Amino acid sequence: MAERIAVVTGAGSGIGRAVAVALARLDYLVVLSGRRSERLATTAEHVARAGGDSLVVAADVTDPASVERLFAATMTSTGRLDLLVNNAGVSAPAIPLEELPVGEWRAVIDTNLTGAFLCTRQAVRIMKGQQPKGGRIINNGSVSASVPRPHAAAYTASKHGLTGLTKATALEGRAHHIACGQIDIGNAATELTADISGGALQADGVVRSEPTIDVHDVARAVGYMASLPPEANVLSLTIMATTMPFVGRG
Repeated sequence: MAERIAVVTGAGSGIGRAVAVALARLDYLVVLSGRRSERLATTAEHVARAGGDSLVVAADVTDPASVERLFAATMTSTGRLDLLVNNAGVSAPAIPLEELPVGEWRAVIDTNLTGAFLCTRQAVRIMKGQQPKGGRIINNGSVSASVPRPHAAAYTASKHGLTGLTKATALEGRAHHIACGQIDIGNAATELTADISGGALQADGVVRSEPTIDVHDVARAVGYMASLPPEANVLSLTIMATTMPFVGRG
């Protein structure tokens, strides 16, 4: 199988690192992107141990120029882009929305939504112009896109917006053999969900601990989406802890 090229943002830890390793096992050369070079280097070691190849390109998805350099470096080194995984994400403090500083709001929207747009814009340009043209984009969403947690207005809005971006990209990419889908994740065990096991505020005002799932289970799901032939697309996939309070939340 010819080596395929994937860019994974937020690849320095958690879901991004697990996804990078999973894609390497599917014969992708993985371009590892994130803000912290030392973390990306550790991910590269994990990819190598899995028998894969990687390229480290530090970038800040909130900075248009940095994003342009990321994709320019990818094309200079590989000459092609088959897959983009928009994984970079942050959250804001868990406080009532009326107390949320505008700066915290913007930081979440800029990373989770605008960052995904900036990367998608570059990827679509490349995928439309390469031969053979086309590719796939997978966005890291959240169950919060449809069922929010209390005190998570910025995160919820960003992921809800990401769903719209996913559908718009799938529509506009259709004529150019570009597939776009979203994986909505519930309670993957990462730095962002470290407090859940100790107790999370529920819609009824009660604080309860919640179960989590291993990031490698999420990575396997992303790997499935990435392994589909060009004519098939998973537009939306939800993976969650079986016993988390999601269905019937509230």
